[in-house]
Amino acid sequence: MTERRKPPFRADHVGSLLRPASLLAARKKFEDGDISAAELRAAEDDAIRDVVHRQEDVGLQSITDGEFRRGSWHMDFLCAIGGIRAGGAQLRPFHNGCGEVRNEILIPEVYSKLHLDTSVFGDDFAFLSSVSTQTPKQSIPSPSILHSLGETERLGAYKDNDALLEDLKKVYVRHIEMMYELGCRYLQIDDTTFAMLGDPSYREKMRARTGGPEQSHITYINLINAIVKQKPADMVVCVHTCRGNHRSAWVASGGYDPVAEAVFSELEVDGLFLEYDDERSGGFEPLRFVPKGKFVVLGLVTSKRGELEKKDDLKRRIEAAARHVDVDQICLSPQCGFASTLEGNLVSEEQQFAKLRLIVETANEVWN
Repeated sequence: MTERRKPPFRADHVGSLLRPASLLAARKKFEDGDISAAELRAAEDDAIRDVVHRQEDVGLQSITDGEFRRGSWHMDFLCAIGGIRAGGAQLRPFHNGCGEVRNEILIPEVYSKLHLDTSVFGDDFAFLSSVSTQTPKQSIPSPSILHSLGETERLGAYKDNDALLEDLKKVYVRHIEMMYELGCRYLQIDDTTFAMLGDPSYREKMRARTGGPEQSHITYINLINAIVKQKPADMVVCVHTCRGNHRSAWVASGGYDPVAEAVFSELEVDGLFLEYDDERSGGFEPLRFVPKGKFVVLGLVTSKRGELEKKDDLKRRIEAAARHVDVDQICLSPQCGFASTLEGNLVSEEQQFAKLRLIVETANEVWN
C-alpha cells in the first residue's frame, strides 16, 4: 500500500465547506445594498484565505475555496452558461432521519442556445491557486443536472434533446480547456443521478417520465465520457455522486447495485467519490465492478451529523471494502460536502474540521 502524491489523494474531500458567520453577514449586507460587490469579494477573499489555511493545517493535499462565492453547488455554475437562467424554485421531498421535510430547490432553465464565452469561476480558481501551497481543486455540477432536476420539458430553443446534449458537451469541453489554461489539474464533476438511481422510487419516477426502462445513467455516462475524452492527459477528473445533501437532509436511499456495473466500469474518469456513510448506501459488493487503475474515494465520514466517527470503525470499513476492490485503489473522504448551499449542514465548523483531520490521520495510518 502506498501514499499518493497526485489526486485523488488518500485523504480527500468533496469541496463545499461551512460558510463562516462573517461571510454570511457580508453576503446579507450586499443583498440589502449596504456594501458593494467589491466589498463582498474582499470579504470572500479573507474567508477563503482562512479556510485554505485551515485545510492545509489539518493535512489535506487537495484544497478548495469551500465554494464560498457560491449560493449553491449547482446554480451559480449552470446560470453562468449562456442560454441558462434560474427557472424558479420547487419544493422537493427530503428526509432527515425523523421523517420527510420539504426543502426549496432552485431549478435551472434553458431559454436559448447554449454557449460559453468566458470561464466559469476562472477568477475564483486563480485566487485559490494564489493562496494555496497544495493542489487546488475545482468542483462543478455534472451536465446531467439539467436533466435530473426535471427541466427536460422546458428546453427553450431546443426541440431535440440530442441537440441540447451536443451543445452542453461543447460548453463543458470549452470550460475544461479554459480551466486547464488557468492551471487547473484537478476537477471534480458532481452528479447526483447515479446514486439516486439506487432508490426504487426514484427509478420508477424516471421510468414514468421516459415511458420505458430507466436508462438515463447510460446517457449521462456517455455524455461525461465524451467530455473528459478531450481533457489534457495530466488533468485528473473525478466524479462525485450522492443521494442529496441539504441542511443535513437527503433525497434517496438504496445501494449502487442497479447502476454499478455500467457506472463503475464504463465511466472513463480517474476516480469515483462514493457516498458510504450509513446503511442508506448499501453494501460494498458493487465495488467489484471498479476496474484496475480507477480509484474509489470512500465517503465513510458523514457531513450530515457532528458526532465524530471512530478511527477503528473507519479502518474496519476500509478492510470490508477491500474485499471487493484492491485497497491500493481506495481513498477516504466525507460522504459529501458540508455546505452544498449557503445554509450548510447542521454541524459546527469545529466538528467539520475535526472530521477532516480524522480522515487525514486515518488515511496516514492505513496507507503510510
